[in-house]
Amino acid sequence: MTIREEREKTEHQILCKYAAFSDQSKGRLRDENPCPIRAAFQHDRDKILHSKAFRRLKHKTQVFLAPIGDHYRTRLTHTLEVSQIARTIARALRLNEDLTEAIALGHDLGHTPFGHAGEKVLDKILKDKGGFHHTIQSLRVVDLIERDGNGLNLTFETRDGILKHSKGKGNIYGQKENNSNPETLEGEIVRLSDLIAYVNHDIDDALRAGVLQTDKRLSDLLSIIGKTHSERINNLVTDTIRNSVFEKEPHIKMSEEMYSALKELRDYLFEKVYENKFVNAELVKAQRIIEELFNYFIGHKDEFYERYAMKYCLSEDTERSVVDYISGMTDGYALELYSRLFIPRGWSIL
Repeated sequence: MTIREEREKTEHQILCKYAAFSDQSKGRLRDENPCPIRAAFQHDRDKILHSKAFRRLKHKTQVFLAPIGDHYRTRLTHTLEVSQIARTIARALRLNEDLTEAIALGHDLGHTPFGHAGEKVLDKILKDKGGFHHTIQSLRVVDLIERDGNGLNLTFETRDGILKHSKGKGNIYGQKENNSNPETLEGEIVRLSDLIAYVNHDIDDALRAGVLQTDKRLSDLLSIIGKTHSERINNLVTDTIRNSVFEKEPHIKMSEEMYSALKELRDYLFEKVYENKFVNAELVKAQRIIEELFNYFIGHKDEFYERYAMKYCLSEDTERSVVDYISGMTDGYALELYSRLFIPRGWSIL
């Protein structure tokens, strides 16, 4: 018996019956020899962790563009916070922690430079081709873009959780009616943990940046959820663990009081932070950068394919290829490339 097989056997002994078991995965896009040491979902986790797209998250905007200060969140620190929260819930409920972590680490791989501001531009550019959304792009990254067009070849369960993690302003819990509910409880955990993480750390960053002031509405909500960051995380995680239902239809959920408060806090942040004109002022400039980069590459196709395009781009239409390339950029690379292409430099004589 291999180490992997021993691990798979142990899962059946320690996890609850509603967990996703590694040896019962629906499989990968392509057959591959199983690792003799790592179970399927652990292998997924490791593939994501060592990917180029994961490393680039450290230089991608979460909310505030290029903040001056060491403690603002980036897309990478957000991802790690989601992973920590999700793993805590999964372990307490005896669900598959490896699958939970794999989904959490991969859920934002498709995010553009400059956060959701960049996403809006690319969505507009591709409106006639189905638009652009970071969840679909995250799946595209792991299925196609990574490893020079070969993809990471992840399991169905990890891919499903990545695709169905996003909520926007919509329902916090996924809905069966529109197929937004993850097929595993581990996927449900990440969907909820993503919200728990970003609502709480965005409060911190917005207060630090002076964008948010503690008014009565915020105070009332925090009196329910928790006054400090650690209190809020602890209360939300504990509430989720206590109220998740493992009966006829297992479901990851919160108490009605906590759910309502969290939902209202999310709406409050959209109003006060995410759609704040001062926060978005610089992001509008960032959107222009993305749009001009796109137009440049479309107008210089030969240069794009010779100097910038990756191997997988060659078989696809240019618009889609350019969007793939731009969406993978870090904030800094997009700014540097824009400067190189559009900002004149003084002539130097050596």
